[in-house]
Amino acid sequence: MILDGVRRAESHPRSFVKAVSWRIVGTLDTFIWSLLITHKPFAAASIASLETLTKIALYYGHERLWHLIAWAPDGHLRALVKAVVWRFIGSLDTFFLSLIITGKLHYAVSIAGIEALTKIFLYYLHERVWKVVPWGRDAKAEPAPPPPAAA
Repeated sequence: MILDGVRRAESHPRSFVKAVSWRIVGTLDTFIWSLLITHKPFAAASIASLETLTKIALYYGHERLWHLIAWAPDGHLRALVKAVVWRFIGSLDTFFLSLIITGKLHYAVSIAGIEALTKIFLYYLHERVWKVVPWGRDAKAEPAPPPPAAA
């Protein structure tokens, strides 16, 4: 992240806590939609529970990769692009878990489809909240690289 001309690295604990906080929001969303679509509490709980494990690992990797990209670290467009990329990854995970647990393609498509809409919005809000949380940023990191030269 670049603030005041200084690139601030985000710590691994910060990335981990962001992953956990997002997973809480995401698991609730998954459980609610799975329950509304399948009408089966056990299936909904199973999908949401497994997602807790798979998505924390996937999201942590997603966060660490995005720290390598210096493009618009505080920008609204970056948060939106991250949300869309993450939702693609997350929707694939949701689709496969739902298909494995329910054995029904239409449930898996429905659950992953509705989440693609609700979770982009929820993730965008999550990113904007974390933007204002200073914990876990290294304030004494290296100077920011100069902007790319215009062609």
